[in-house]
Amino acid sequence: MSKPKITQQMRYRLSLIKYAEKHGVSKAARVYNTCRQNIYRYRKRYDGTIRSLGNYSRKPKSHPNQHTPKEIKLISDMFKRNANTGLVVFWAKLKQRGYTRSISSLYNQMKKLNLKFNVKKKKRKTKPYLQMTFPGERIQIDVKTVPSKCIVGQFKLYQYTAIDEYSRYRYLQIYGEKSTYTSYKFLLEVIKRFPFKIYTVRTDNGLEFTKRLIAKDDNNLTIFEHGLAKSGICHDLIKPYTPKHNGKVERSHRKDNERFYSTRRFYSIEDANKQLQAYLKEYNNFPMQPLNWKSPIELLRDYFNKLK
Repeated sequence: MSKPKITQQMRYRLSLIKYAEKHGVSKAARVYNTCRQNIYRYRKRYDGTIRSLGNYSRKPKSHPNQHTPKEIKLISDMFKRNANTGLVVFWAKLKQRGYTRSISSLYNQMKKLNLKFNVKKKKRKTKPYLQMTFPGERIQIDVKTVPSKCIVGQFKLYQYTAIDEYSRYRYLQIYGEKSTYTSYKFLLEVIKRFPFKIYTVRTDNGLEFTKRLIAKDDNNLTIFEHGLAKSGICHDLIKPYTPKHNGKVERSHRKDNERFYSTRRFYSIEDANKQLQAYLKEYNNFPMQPLNWKSPIELLRDYFNKLK
């Protein structure tokens, strides 16, 4: 147990005692503006160490409603045979033996007795992540609001991002709004810019992508969803409120904040896109650890060279 901290109050009391030893208790009481009884009490408590002059704990040593020795013995004896049960089950078994305290009172008493259950929490099994095996098997698309501190003027900007799960190859574009029509325009750009066929697109349930959470009719599709169907691309919607299922694009947005938006200023959409495309080129040519220190461009080049 760590020693109590030496306080200003302890130093004051020690100074009072030393002054009283040198000049007398009465004079010390007048100089320090205290009563003689306090000085006698401090002298009696003082054992040669300054910490002995600290305040005593005011915590009561007993309580009228504290557990009786009989109840403590019942808890200890029952715990020997029920250490592998949980708190609720243990409390219910005690109640059958005449125990009348609440479950919170039992928990506090068990902490004092240092009684801990041996029950191990079951580890939640998560589904293994399905690794993609070729470019375009599935890409993730999401929208990020451009930080307002980067914008010079009174307007908003939105970054649309598409990332291939296999190669981490990305395409970025900034627009002045986010809507299902803007998402459709971006989709057409992605299809044109990606150097491989796209089979599946994964998005969240935002209204710029789907009406799934608000439409009563499942056939009430957005223009973005119509664009996917027309291009023969499957639409994979993540579970609501679970952005980790779109983890690669979410993580890439955090990297954009650190590497791009932290030092940039934009005066228009054209200016923002000009700077963004230079950053995108650098990103797609940057080596990454998940790709065995290859860049997305290098990985795609090696993949297609093997197919020849």
